[in-house]
Amino acid sequence: MLLTELLHPGLLSALAGAGHGGRILLADGHYPASTAVGPHAEVVHLNLAPGLLDVSTVLDVLLRAVPVEAATVMVPPVGDPEPEALGAHRRALGAVPLEEVDRFAFYDQARAGDLAVAVVTADVRQYANLLLTIGVRRLG
Repeated sequence: MLLTELLHPGLLSALAGAGHGGRILLADGHYPASTAVGPHAEVVHLNLAPGLLDVSTVLDVLLRAVPVEAATVMVPPVGDPEPEALGAHRRALGAVPLEEVDRFAFYDQARAGDLAVAVVTADVRQYANLLLTIGVRRLG
């Protein structure tokens, strides 16, 4: 039994293969994961049923498992209200720099070659998608 709370074998394996600067996609249940992920990304499916698991729950565990140096979120068109998920991401990420991009720019980033892991959730919130950039582990 591992001492970390992250126990999913496929996700652990994919994270072990990712390094500094690699990216992790946390996709909501609406995300086109079959077409909008990088060519080298390991896809991990955690979408058991609508609402189980959501991006926020996965993010909370990942923040205790890997260093994150930056994040990117998908935002709705200008003038639309801010999605609930965006506020949750801001609170969870704290001081991590957060870039906001539109849907198509987000897809372009997620299709890039530096995407190491795509975690498909069953989050039913719109615009819950999140890209994390892996940082450097600090000793001590």
